[in-house]
Amino acid sequence: MIQQVLNEMIAYFGNDVRRINHAIKVYGFATAIGRTENIDMQSVQILEIAAILHDIGIPVSEKKYGSCIGKYQELEGPPIARAILEKIGTPANIIDRVCFLIGNHHTYTKIDNIDFQILVEADFLVNIFEDEMYSSVKSIGEKYFKTKTGSQILYTLYPKNNG
Repeated sequence: MIQQVLNEMIAYFGNDVRRINHAIKVYGFATAIGRTENIDMQSVQILEIAAILHDIGIPVSEKKYGSCIGKYQELEGPPIARAILEKIGTPANIIDRVCFLIGNHHTYTKIDNIDFQILVEADFLVNIFEDEMYSSVKSIGEKYFKTKTGSQILYTLYPKNNG
């Protein structure tokens, strides 16, 4: 199923290499953290799918609102993700959770489970590099990182920026 989701994401973004690369990097970190933290396999599957599709609402957001800020991604992403996941025959309970994660992935006060926590951490690991937020590593780590694995990766990648 993961390969189908990856293929659908790539097809959806088309030649937007930046968005495809971002999704694949977030997926990689989410997978590494989720599997190291020993979460159950259904949660790993949900996490991996959500990581691949977390920014799927960006093209529509840019077209509709002229912006891809988090609230627009959260609004526009779930219907697109739902259509993709229904197309490939994903069970409804998985679709619902993935859509919840996509629809809230920039609303950190709604983190309600380990899959959500890891998605946030994986997205930050990539965004720190892509958006050159190096001076914020310490505050991001203290405020948003809760897993041992995510924290270890954060401070391994950015050791000079953690205090």
